[in-house]
Amino acid sequence: MTRYFVTSTGTGIGKTFVTAALAHLKQCPAYKPVISGFTMETAIESDTGQLLAAQRLPITPETIEKISPWRFAAPLAPSMAAAAEGKTLDVDAVTGWCRKIPEGLVEGVGGVMVPLHGKVTVLDWMAALDWPVILVVGSYLGSLSHTLTALAVLKARKIPLHAVVVSESEKDSVGLQETRAALAEFIDKHAHLVTLPRAASWRETSWDTSWI
Repeated sequence: MTRYFVTSTGTGIGKTFVTAALAHLKQCPAYKPVISGFTMETAIESDTGQLLAAQRLPITPETIEKISPWRFAAPLAPSMAAAAEGKTLDVDAVTGWCRKIPEGLVEGVGGVMVPLHGKVTVLDWMAALDWPVILVVGSYLGSLSHTLTALAVLKARKIPLHAVVVSESEKDSVGLQETRAALAEFIDKHAHLVTLPRAASWRETSWDTSWI
């Protein structure tokens, strides 16, 4: 497996669910370098905790540090969460850390345009890495516009798109296959367009992962 960056159209779409499912099924490393809303008291339920569990790793201070070295307590965009602690996020350091990863998945934070520091966003982070991107989107009403907007900015920055994963939305879903069919008109032929039905947990996901 090469290195992939997993991003999304926003928060709560299913980015961690997809990353954990892939790590679990492909038995590959998965990282969440930057996380907001993290505390040790809620580590098990956190995105970091889910990725560790998917890799069958214990949730300890050491393993948390290994996959999520930049952690902030406030459940806000990283730029705001860092500022709340009197800190700034060194995006160059984050990018350099990612480049040392030999293979696996790196999950971003929030959506494509979430601010990291000043005017630097997740989009800039992805552009600096220039890794194939897996874009996780929903099947909720409004997802088509959000997805096409994300695809447009990725294309504008010449960021390679490996796949669009339509993760079935828990609420207000207009249909998984209907959403996929509508998006198929806009996805470049070289990129994969796959669906992921809703499941109670990534542990219960049965999924054809031959596309990665």
